Amino acid sequence: MAIEAASIAETARITRVVELTNPKWEEQRRVLDDAKRLDVAVWVGRATVDKYEGDITPEQIAQGLAVPYETVIGTPQLLTYGGASNLWECLIGNGTATGSQALTYFNNSNAYLGVGDSTTGALNTQTDLQAASNKLRKAMDATYPSHTDGTTSGAASIVFKSTFGTSDANYAWNEWAVFNASSGGRMLNRKQEALGTKSSAASWVLTVTLSLS
Repeated sequence: MAIEAASIAETARITRVVELTNPKWEEQRRVLDDAKRLDVAVWVGRATVDKYEGDITPEQIAQGLAVPYETVIGTPQLLTYGGASNLWECLIGNGTATGSQALTYFNNSNAYLGVGDSTTGALNTQTDLQAASNKLRKAMDATYPSHTDGTTSGAASIVFKSTFGTSDANYAWNEWAVFNASSGGRMLNRKQEALGTKSSAASWVLTVTLSLS
């Protein structure tokens, strides 16, 4: 019985990894390589969705008590004009810790990751997810957003993470974005891509990594 149980446990720990791609992303890969060679800074943001069976908490995941059955890695997203403006305004000291404002900081108290079912393409003038009703913003997991200050390449990235439980966002995940409020506020970026269809039998963890490279 011990051997059988061990075999089942090993099988349960197998994660299917799917990396999305498209002709545009293949072209972007070449542009990114050229940008690095020419010392040009490029904004890159990608989403990863870890999919778990049942209702899983961030604490259980951190303790290694849950393993995703599938991980989907997305393609780069679009920085919105409003998102860029927020970054520049905060850079020159005009940001605020007050919630639900255009220039609210994207910190643990105010940052949200949103998902919706719209297949409308991303535009840099957009201010919200494009879904009519199937859309939800979830607050950050503890300690996120995560960034380590420094002067090396690792300091050029920031990571946002939110956990969507079994009762959250049970529809097709066709779009995602980063926000600084639970409603209204400012949308930093948006991406339209098919990440899968979530059901009430699963918990999905959305991680967004933004970097300048």
